[in-house]
Amino acid sequence: MEYTIRTTGCRQRTLIRFSWNKGFSLIETLGVLSLMMIVGSVFFMSLQPALKDTRVTNAYNSTLMTMRRAREAAIAERRIYVVTLNNTATPNSLTITQAATGLVVVTTTLPTDVFFRLESGIPTTVATTPDHFGTGGVAIDFDQAVSNGAKNVICFNPDGSALDINGNTNNGVAYLARTGNLYSSRAITVWGSTGRLRGYRLYPSTAGGTIWRQQ
Repeated sequence: MEYTIRTTGCRQRTLIRFSWNKGFSLIETLGVLSLMMIVGSVFFMSLQPALKDTRVTNAYNSTLMTMRRAREAAIAERRIYVVTLNNTATPNSLTITQAATGLVVVTTTLPTDVFFRLESGIPTTVATTPDHFGTGGVAIDFDQAVSNGAKNVICFNPDGSALDINGNTNNGVAYLARTGNLYSSRAITVWGSTGRLRGYRLYPSTAGGTIWRQQ
């Protein structure tokens, strides 16, 4: 900052003139950019667990809503709608098909890191599995106690009930999870006689081990 005093006759004027001659050096600029990159990287890494959990939640919600949509369409339109869950291809998916026409009306795809799968450590007895369906040994486990059915197919009927491809009452459960992440596990059950759908999430048990809690 520079001060300049000018005198004109008996009057004196003071002019203040600003002069900014100094800026950031290249080293200072690089230092600031480096710090910003480090902070950004730390922030991004801290978000990863939350983003992964969000993808599992979205996959669970999408699966549950797709199954509910098929049941509601069956009731509203007085038609049979078939839900098929597919865990043999990546990404995993499920479809809704009109039984009368064979037309696939909805396809829901799971995130690429979420699968219909079982993680080691989930409850594996009839008393501890969701709605007591199965023993936690099959990822898509419908057609409980029925032979010659299809474990991954549910037929929703105009009365809201769920049957298998042979017309038998179709009770069962499907599991979702991220590979290697036990507590990402979710489950969806179907009661065949009513077509009622329930969702579950896995939590640590206060008594040790793990426990399913309805969502």
